[in-house]
Amino acid sequence: MPFHFTDHLRELMADIAATCPELRHVDMSRVAVSFAQARHARLDGVYACVHPLRFPDGGAELRRPRATYAMPRVLVGGTEMLYVVEFRLPRFMGLPFEEKVATVVHEMYHISPKFDGTLRRFAGSKPYHTGSQKRYDAAMGQIARAYLAATRRPELHAFLRHSFDSLAAAHGGLVGLRVRRLNPRRVR
Repeated sequence: MPFHFTDHLRELMADIAATCPELRHVDMSRVAVSFAQARHARLDGVYACVHPLRFPDGGAELRRPRATYAMPRVLVGGTEMLYVVEFRLPRFMGLPFEEKVATVVHEMYHISPKFDGTLRRFAGSKPYHTGSQKRYDAAMGQIARAYLAATRRPELHAFLRHSFDSLAAAHGGLVGLRVRRLNPRRVR
């Protein structure tokens, strides 16, 4: 039976949110986890991203003088999601184990502490990564290491020790949720 990649990531992310004080505001029942195919497996490029499903003011619509835009509605099991966290395969699975965990933490940390469908913002020229991407990544690495030391469910992250190819070979393939067209659309 194929390995359900996004279900396993969702369980892992729920454990991270329950374990790490910095991420306890993340309610995984309102976060969709999806995957997209990376154009190539090389390690340069995007590994994952979080898509907020509300505009910066928290609204589902944004009114402008000449047009109104709406965020897409994403329903999973009848529940409307506030965020979609998307992982790029096979690129994400090519990272070393600790970097995979840090990448998951990195994307979760982007979720606003208000948990209102918007992203966490910082002052300065890089509002999503503090003043320095390097410092932000170092902080995410610390949270990831703290999680790995504190979790009572290490089996949840065991699949991240595999490469994409070894995980797919062991299970006869990978499946999971795919969400497309997450950009705002003009409605009026």
